[in-house]
Amino acid sequence: MTILATGLDRFIEQPPAEAKGARLGLLTNPSGIDRRLRSTVNRLAQHPAITVTALYGPEHGVRGEAQAGEHVGGGLDIISGLPIHSLYGATQMPSAAMLQAIDMMVIDLQDIGARFTTYISTVAHVIGACAATGKGVVILDRPNPLTGSRLAGNLLDPDYSSFVGIHPIPILHGLTIGEFGRLWARDHHLPLPTVVSMEGWRREMWFNETGLPWVPPSPNLPTLESTTIYPGTCLVEGTNLSEGRGTTRPFEMIGAPWIDPEMLADALHDLGMPGVSFRPVYFTPVFSKHAGLRCGGIQVYINDRDAFDAVAFGPMLLDTVAQLYPDDFAWLAPEDGSYFIDKLAGSSQLRNAINAGTPMGDVLSQWSRDAAAFETNRSDILLY
Repeated sequence: MTILATGLDRFIEQPPAEAKGARLGLLTNPSGIDRRLRSTVNRLAQHPAITVTALYGPEHGVRGEAQAGEHVGGGLDIISGLPIHSLYGATQMPSAAMLQAIDMMVIDLQDIGARFTTYISTVAHVIGACAATGKGVVILDRPNPLTGSRLAGNLLDPDYSSFVGIHPIPILHGLTIGEFGRLWARDHHLPLPTVVSMEGWRREMWFNETGLPWVPPSPNLPTLESTTIYPGTCLVEGTNLSEGRGTTRPFEMIGAPWIDPEMLADALHDLGMPGVSFRPVYFTPVFSKHAGLRCGGIQVYINDRDAFDAVAFGPMLLDTVAQLYPDDFAWLAPEDGSYFIDKLAGSSQLRNAINAGTPMGDVLSQWSRDAAAFETNRSDILLY
């Protein structure tokens, strides 16, 4: 297997001319590594032609020590000694003062290819803030681990834009992080970021076909399998079901104290969804929803990842649980006037459909049309 060269690999071998002599900021986290598992922070800080003056941390922090949703503070990096500005704490938008010590921002983050991830929201904010302050942006590109050819899901309604869905793209968007940066800049009439592209990546590649080492892009996405399931089961976060946080199988195990595992597994198998099976399970989360309580539920097993449609599975799962347990299943209470499920799903359509008993096939047909429209819309920003 040939190991492809990431944007980081190529940047280190030949930094762009505009980066030499510039004061660089670096937005990264533990997923920013080279092919020998050395961190981007360390590689760039030690590069003789590069001057890094500040670090910027997305959700989970530069060194990945924070859990999902946990605010991250600033300070000094424990290894490089560089100052850290958190973009997932008191602010999510870098201020002019936070950018004062840099001339250019370098971004090296492993995204997962789903609209929900906050990394692309941080990238969007950074591109906007850098444009407003005259700073350049360079994105070191990395593979979309779920391929760049699979698209699925509805387009986000701009009225429901949030940090877990910042732009009208499908749930499974098929973009690399560099391509997303180009899309965001194009659609907001901002200068396009410079993207240091990969060598050897093809759109049909799954991550395990790249030859690159897997580093969890998020603390609760430990494997490629959990990441493959995530575009569907992330919707569980908007309900009173456990999405498996606080277990060894986040986003693979779904349940609640009031669920009969055998009943739910049988009901899901009866739907005949291709490429997936369900094991009845009991589990006790050690943190997050239902912490310390025994939950009944299912574990998702992917039999054929090319046939499995995670984005269709998510709504079908929620609809099935709502039908089996109408007195127990609930959406999380609205915050700031909005249901969290609506932010994740990109509109109120899914919640309203499940509440009304609308066939999920009707919803998913519209989602398929949205994904097809996006495939045409994205064509001019693709790099591969």
